[in-house]
Amino acid sequence: MGQGTDRGTRGRRRRSRAVFAVLTAAVLGVAGCDAVGGDSPGASGTASGRPSPKPAPAWDTSPGSIAAVGDSITRGFDACAVLSDCPEVSWATGSSAEVDSLAVRLLGARAAGRSWNYAVTGARMADLTGQVRRAAARKPELVTVMAGANDACRTTTDAMTPVADFRAQFEDAMRTLRRELPRAQVFVASIPDLKRLWSEGRADPLGKQVWKLGICPSMLADADAVDPAATLRRNTVRDRVEDYNEVLREVCAKDRKCRTDGGAVHAFRFGTGQLSRWDWFHPSVDGQARLAEIAYRVVTAEKP
Repeated sequence: MGQGTDRGTRGRRRRSRAVFAVLTAAVLGVAGCDAVGGDSPGASGTASGRPSPKPAPAWDTSPGSIAAVGDSITRGFDACAVLSDCPEVSWATGSSAEVDSLAVRLLGARAAGRSWNYAVTGARMADLTGQVRRAAARKPELVTVMAGANDACRTTTDAMTPVADFRAQFEDAMRTLRRELPRAQVFVASIPDLKRLWSEGRADPLGKQVWKLGICPSMLADADAVDPAATLRRNTVRDRVEDYNEVLREVCAKDRKCRTDGGAVHAFRFGTGQLSRWDWFHPSVDGQARLAEIAYRVVTAEKP
């Protein structure tokens, strides 16, 4: 009888140890779930087993409408006739088949009713906020910006917009855009290399006569002068444009729905074929087409 009692006791102990092991495993299992959060997704991506929805892309490569803001380049100034705007050949919103503008490339037949040009010849960065407000009324999905050349193209280098003011003005325009158009994307083109435009155009007698009418005097005045003072003046303008482009990059980089061209327009080597045959400074129809190509590459790229 004593042996039976011992066997019974040992059996109860084994059952107790087995129950304890099961309870311990259960407790550890619960602890394991809590360690990754009570609401953590399951193996299939959610607590209920359904796949997690994919987040919306930060950049839409096929926006459905476009508004352009900026200066004479976006207005197609001097591309069709001397001292005249020609918006139909604008790189951003023009309808010309020769240019194949960004709007036409993106929207096709819908471009006429889904793209708007609010750029103004002679505009400076201080004018951009007002243009943005007017453009916002259209609720565009993409806003293109090309501005800053006129901030450097002043009567003298001392009259150029200070870099700090240029930054503050662009930031104000971007704040206004983001307030009015919280979901809109922004493409910012760099400012062309104005000194290269001078070097290309100064060989043409007609162009130099047009320059005397007041086109970018800080760079183009006394076009044939290459003395130290003239060289310093032009280099000062060149450096200011580079500073402006850095501002455009830095401010745009703070907005997840803003892309710059990475300096592509500034680096583009405009030749005589890409410059107006009247002023040899603004883009020709072919030059506008090259700008459209650059913009399209940037806007449709999966990554900046």
